[in-house]
Amino acid sequence: MSDIKKNLYYLYELPDYKVASDYSDVRGWEVIDADSRTIGVVDHLLVNKEAERVVYLDVEIDNSLIEDGHNTFQLPVSEGVHQFINKEGANHLIIPIGMANLDGNNKRVTTNHINSSTFAQAQRFKKGDIIDFGYELNVLRHFTGDHTVEESTSSGKQFYDRKEFDISKIRNI
Repeated sequence: MSDIKKNLYYLYELPDYKVASDYSDVRGWEVIDADSRTIGVVDHLLVNKEAERVVYLDVEIDNSLIEDGHNTFQLPVSEGVHQFINKEGANHLIIPIGMANLDGNNKRVTTNHINSSTFAQAQRFKKGDIIDFGYELNVLRHFTGDHTVEESTSSGKQFYDRKEFDISKIRNI
């Protein structure tokens, strides 16, 4: 993450922003993946001010997911480019809000499209790090498998018009 341009703000940083009365405040709720495995707990809500809404859930991930890990050096150098290295203490990741379903009865968030392996292989960050747009792109590409999403054509408010950020599709189950 870099501090070049702050694109996302924690909800608590914006005193004029609140969770709308017709939406659940999911902070503190467990996050369950497509395989019914606990991924972690929603720690914060991330807002894009230009889009004027919550666009990500900041999840503090379960230690078992970190232990499953992601071996960035599993392939020899001769077999291509290696991926990121998760740093010590990096135990947070973001989930686009439109990729979540809410289980209000059990106070948990489910992600029917993302399994624990995909979460384990996602780039993480340390609590409080500034999340730049490059990280957002990497996460979206990783979770959707769509590596054609380009920074130059998808920045700004239009980026959050994608289905992965569509809060009208969030279902209460």
